[in-house]
Amino acid sequence: MDIKEIQSLIKFVAKSGASEVKLEMEDVKITIRTGSAPSAPETTIVQQIPMAQAPAAPVAQIPAAEQAAPAKEESPADSADDSKYITIKSPIIGTFYRKPSPDKPVFVEVGSTIKPGDVLCVIEAMKLFNDIESEVAGKIVKVLVDDSSPVEFDQPLFLVDPS
Repeated sequence: MDIKEIQSLIKFVAKSGASEVKLEMEDVKITIRTGSAPSAPETTIVQQIPMAQAPAAPVAQIPAAEQAAPAKEESPADSADDSKYITIKSPIIGTFYRKPSPDKPVFVEVGSTIKPGDVLCVIEAMKLFNDIESEVAGKIVKVLVDDSSPVEFDQPLFLVDPS
């Protein structure tokens, strides 16, 4: 990738409105951050292009309105009630599954009593299925993610009542 391609990529990112774009090729990694608002979604572009070839075409950007899910509004009473619970968060990025396989029952339900080491869910990342185990003991109060949904690092998955 030559300097002119990098400059055109920077201009493209600036016009798109994205706050950050990461481009990873075989031996080159580029991260472009703009001065946009921090609430803008992050866009990652991964290309497998030999260095001898030029990029075929620019990658189309999805408008931020389509990319961002509508935010759920919480009343102050809900957030105050949730403060007494422990939040179990996703340790990795991937796809969240409540069951070990489609024909098996879910690992935990609302009301299930858990202890450290109990498997709560599976997160699939890059074709690897990772068991997510509890680090706390308590009772599942709320499942915060739908089955087969994508999850981000540090995204809340479960609320647990430790009492």
